[in-house]
Amino acid sequence: MYKYAKDGVTVSSVLDTRRAKKNGLYPVKIQVTYKRIQKYYATGKEMSPHDWEKMSKAKSKRLSEIRQDIGSSFDLIKKQTQELTDKGEFSFETLSQRLGRGSGNTLNALFRHRIKVLKTEQRIGNMLWYNNVIKSVERFASNRIPLENVTVHWLKRYERFLKAEDKSPVTISMHLRAIRAILNEARKNGCLKDTQYPFGKGKFEIQEGEGRKIALNIRQIEQIANYQGDSPLTAYYRDLWFFIYLCNGINVADLIKLKYSNIVDGEICFVRQKTEHTSRMRKEIRAVITEQMQAIIQRWGNPASTDNYLFPFLNGRETAMEMKIKTQNLTRRINWHMHIIGKALGIGKISTYTARHSFATILKRRGANIIYISESLGHNDLKTTACYLAGFEKEEREKNAHLLTDFGK
Repeated sequence: MYKYAKDGVTVSSVLDTRRAKKNGLYPVKIQVTYKRIQKYYATGKEMSPHDWEKMSKAKSKRLSEIRQDIGSSFDLIKKQTQELTDKGEFSFETLSQRLGRGSGNTLNALFRHRIKVLKTEQRIGNMLWYNNVIKSVERFASNRIPLENVTVHWLKRYERFLKAEDKSPVTISMHLRAIRAILNEARKNGCLKDTQYPFGKGKFEIQEGEGRKIALNIRQIEQIANYQGDSPLTAYYRDLWFFIYLCNGINVADLIKLKYSNIVDGEICFVRQKTEHTSRMRKEIRAVITEQMQAIIQRWGNPASTDNYLFPFLNGRETAMEMKIKTQNLTRRINWHMHIIGKALGIGKISTYTARHSFATILKRRGANIIYISESLGHNDLKTTACYLAGFEKEEREKNAHLLTDFGK
C-alpha cells in the first residue's frame, strides 16, 4: 500500500502473515529492506488478509482510520530513513535509535549500545569505563531511565550522589562527560530533542576536576633512579617506572606494545592508544632514547629484532581484552613496588601517573620550550602530555631529553 525507495533502502507497509494473532488477525508492519536484509517495525494495527486487500480503496470509516494510522507510521519511518540516506549514514542500528526502538529510547539502552560498539571496535578501556558509569547511574536511578528524565535537576542530584560516594572531582567530571557523550549521540540521531538537552551554558555545566598535584622534583627523581632495595623485583619495576618517565611519560598500554621497529634514528616513535580513535590526525610521538633507557632495554628487554616487542609482556596473540588485563596487571605491579620505594624515600605514593605528570612538570621547570608544555596539569591537559616534545626539531628534543636526568643542576 505504501512504498518508498532510495539509495538501496526500501520502506513499505506489509501485512505480516507469518503468524496469526489469537484473534485470527495479522499485524501490519513497516518493512525496511537494505542489502537484502529486512527489518520490521510494528504499527500497532492488526487486520485480516481480506480487509488488507480492499483497504486502499475502502471508504468505510473503520478502514479509513486504520489506513491513516498506518500511513502515519510509514511517514515517520520514511522521514528518518530519508534523512539517513541523504547523509550517507543509513544503518538499521541508527534507524532503530532514531525511532526509539531496537536499542531503546532510554539512557541505559544507549549506554549498552555504546558499550557494544566499543567492544566490537576492541576499544576495551573505553568499554570498561562506560560500563562502570552505567552501573553507577543505575545505582543512583534505575534500570530504565527515559532520556527525557535526564534533566538539569537530575544531573545535579547525580552529581551529589557521586560526591556522597566520595568520588574525586576528576572521577565525577568523567562520569558526567560520559553521560554528555551519550546524549550528544542521542541528539544527533534524533532520539533527543534540542529542547530536552540538559548540558550547556545556562543549563548544567560540568566542573572540570583538578587532579592532585603529584609531580616530583628532579631531586626526587634522582633518589628513585639511584634507589637500591633488597628485592630484584623492586629494581625491575623501578626501572620500568623510570623508563616510562623518560619515554615522554608513556602510558603502560603503549609501553607493552613497543617493538624494536618503533625505534627510528635513535628515537622511540609511537601513536598513543588513548587518542588513536579520537583524534582526526594520527600524531606520532617521538622520545629520544637516552643512555639510561638503553641500559634498561638491555637489562630487561627482548633480544634486538625488528619483529620483537621491546619488553617481554606480550606474545602477539592476545585478544584486546587479554591485552587490557595484562596492561592493568602490569600497572598494578609497578604501582605497588613504587609505593614501597616512595615510602622508603619519604616521598609518598608514587605511580605510573606520577611519572607522566613529572615528565611534563620537570621540563617546564627547567626551561623547556613553553609553547609545547601546558601551564595546567589538569586531567584534560595530561591527555596531551606525551605530545609535548613531538613537534620539536630532533636537536631540541635531545637537549630536552637530557634535562630529565641532569641531576647535577
